[in-house]
This record gives sequence, structure tokens and C-alpha cells, in this order.
Amino acid sequence: MLNCDTLIRNATVLDGSGNDAQLLDVAVHNGRIVEIGASLHCSTADIIEADGLCLAPGFIDVHTHDDTSVIETPAMLPKISQGVTTVIVGNCGISASPVRLKADPPDPMNLLGKREYFRYPTFDHYVSALAAARPSVNVAALIGHTSLRNNHMDRLDRTANEEEVQRMRAELAAALASGALGLSSGLAYASANAAGTDEVMALASTLIGARSIYVTHMRTETDAILYAMDESFRIGRYGESPVVISHLKCAGIANWGRSSEVLDALERARASQHIGCDCYPYAAGSSTLDLGQVDPRVRIEITWSTPFPTAAGRTLTDIATDWNLTQLDAARRLQPAGAIYHSIDEDDMRRILAHPATMIGSDGLPWDQHPHPRLWGAFPRVLGRYCRDQKLFSLPQAIHKMTTMPARRFGLAQRGAIAEDYWADLVLFNPHTIEDSATFADPIRPARGIEKIWVNGTLSYTSQGLTGDRAGRFLPRAKTEWLQ
Repeated sequence: MLNCDTLIRNATVLDGSGNDAQLLDVAVHNGRIVEIGASLHCSTADIIEADGLCLAPGFIDVHTHDDTSVIETPAMLPKISQGVTTVIVGNCGISASPVRLKADPPDPMNLLGKREYFRYPTFDHYVSALAAARPSVNVAALIGHTSLRNNHMDRLDRTANEEEVQRMRAELAAALASGALGLSSGLAYASANAAGTDEVMALASTLIGARSIYVTHMRTETDAILYAMDESFRIGRYGESPVVISHLKCAGIANWGRSSEVLDALERARASQHIGCDCYPYAAGSSTLDLGQVDPRVRIEITWSTPFPTAAGRTLTDIATDWNLTQLDAARRLQPAGAIYHSIDEDDMRRILAHPATMIGSDGLPWDQHPHPRLWGAFPRVLGRYCRDQKLFSLPQAIHKMTTMPARRFGLAQRGAIAEDYWADLVLFNPHTIEDSATFADPIRPARGIEKIWVNGTLSYTSQGLTGDRAGRFLPRAKTEWLQ
């Protein structure tokens, strides 16, 4: 008879591989899965009767901006309530560490919160803070290009000189040695757009031999997207590293319908190097309020505004009308601010979401006053709306995109699968009722259909809410087992 802490019986097990589900028992002991089989018996276990509900590996949110929220709000309710057991932070070139601010965080670093949240001058400081906070979810971290630029440059509207690049490389190398996953960039933002390809390639050279990854919010996602993709692939080749394109999309009304062209370019590159992407399941994005994205044809909703906090949740059109201003002038008056841009075609998003190289990333912004609903609903939305209702892919395929695929691509050892000796990050859910309940009008709402969540073998969330037991930990980079 097995010695185990938890025995989950009669579960429809989706192991993360993409294979068909099986009705099995899963035994957990000391945080790990110790046996999988039919009719298991444990002497001391907490018995959970799954009654045929689906049991999957905990979901891995590959694109988050939870860098500071995992420490400031370690319960992490928006993520764990939708089945996420691991978040990857440090995306879009902005990371909470290593950061040494001289003033308020520049755009878009302000997406990670207030100046006082940036108190990790080295990556080791950040790892220690995670251990002390013990969040509800596991955390793996990228190092942001913009954050490195902030540390070593007097201003961000120019390219770095050779001495600055060498200092950035040394800081990146130290973080990689402490378990960081790799380098991220956000070349579309003004704080990094002045960086030439050579600057990013020089930083990417630090990845050579480190089994690290390059993740990029490309220089543009609009008209010149194919050029930006090619630049991303060149940087990956130079750094001898896999590439993940963040939140792949065809942004702007003029680019609607280009997803087939974009995915063809992705496939051509995948023939000769390791390339992947992530996508959120909404036809709207969210970031800081960018004057360059103000388009009267696009519905823009304000998520926060420093000078006008009451603007959160209102459309730019309504605000401009009230103020008797053009939308562009109203946007200037609102800054600094955040916004949701309904500038993506649903068919393009669906095509990208369904592609076999695509993982799921929420790209949620936890400090937004009126956030995009993806913060609370991205993963159940994939499983409910796009898998079950629209049959965009099978349930095993959907789970694969959320679990085994990201674990292998980011080098997360013994994660992302229901397999013996793997860590017991598990989600029990009802495939018939799972769905997102967060909306653009009412975005702070937990999903439906999530029954139980275990993180490192600890029951951390149930359909009744948080259990109060937090068991997340820092996940250092392991040997990357890249999955094409």
C-alpha cells in the first residue's frame, strides 16, 4: 500500500502530452506525484473523489507582468483562481529586477507598479524576496532589456554605447547564473525603441551556452511586422537561443487579415531554428496609453490615469466628448495612463491561437485600476469558449498549450505534466462548466468551473476560494528541452 499525502481518485487525467485523457488515480507525496494508475490505495492519504472531473497539470502563464504582485499580493487570486500554478515574469523588456531607479519608473516599467515596489537591485535580491513572500504560485523570471538600460544609461531615447552594453551584459550574466530564464525585450516602447538590433544582439550573445531563451515584444506588431519578426529571429540566431514572440497579433485595422502571412513567416523560420509564440484569447490588447495607437476607429478604454483616476473604466471617446477635445488631445491630458485597445481582428486571433506553436499567456496587468479581463479569465476562456464551444482545438491540445509545451520551452524541470516524480502542480476542473466570467465592463471576477488547485502538492484553492496555504516557489532555469 502506498504512503502518500493526497490521493485523487477517478479523475479524467489529461497529462499535458496532448494525448487522449484516461480515467486514473493520482497519488501525491511530499509535493510530488508518486504513482499514477487504476484503483490505487494509500494508507494515510487525504482522499479526493474526482468523480470523472478533469485533472490536468497546473497551467503555466508564459506572459505575465506579475513581477511585483507575487510579492506585494502573494495570494495571487487572479491567477490561481483560473488554474494557473506558475507565472513567468519579466516580459516585454521590463522586470522588477535587477533594477535601480533614479526616479519614478519610466513607461512601461510603471506597469509593474509604484516606485517603492522596485527594491531589488540584483536578481538575487528578488529571488530572496520571493522565498520570503512564498506566493500561491510558482515564479520563473526573465530579465528585461529596458530594466538593464535603466540601470546603466543616463537616458533611454538613444542607443547604448559599448561600455554601457558591457555593463548590461555582466548584469545579465549574473542573473542567468542565479537561475533567470533568459532575456526579454520590448522594442516597441519608447524606452527601448532607440536600441538598434546590434545592441540587442550584443546582449543576446550573453545567452550563448547558457541554455537560455530570448522572448520579445517585437519592434512593431503593425505594418512592418514581418521585418520585426525577421529581426527577432536574427537576434535568436546570434544568441544561439530559442525565440518566443510575445502576444503575437496583427495590430491595427489596416493589418486585419494578415495572420496567415504572419504564420507563414513563423513556419519558415521554425524550419531552421527554435521559434514559438504566445497569444491571449481576446481581440483587444492593453498597455500604457500610447498616443501613437489613438485611432478614432478603435474603441479605447482607459484602465488607469494618474491625473484623472475617475477616468478608469470609461472610453476615450466619451472622455473626449465630455472635455470637448479630440481623442488625441484627451489622451495627452490623461497621461500617464493605461488603456485597452480593441484593435485586433477576432479571426486573426483565432488563427494564431490555434497554431501548434502557440502557448497561452494572459498578459494581464495586475496594478491596473480597471484591468483587461484577461487578468482573471484567459485560461478558462480558452478551455470554455474556444475549446469546448467553438472547437478550435481538442481539450488535450488546449491543455498541452498551457502545460507541457511551455514547461519544455522555458526549461522548467519536472513541471507541466502529470507524470511520476514530477511536482504536483495540479488543477481539477469541470470541462462542461469551465468558463471566464470577467468582462470588459466587470473585469475583476473569478472563473467558473475550477474545483481544486494544488501547488507543489499543497491544496491552495478550491471552488470556495483560497485555502490560505501558499506553496509557490522560485523556479530556476533548467536544461531547455525545446519543443517545436
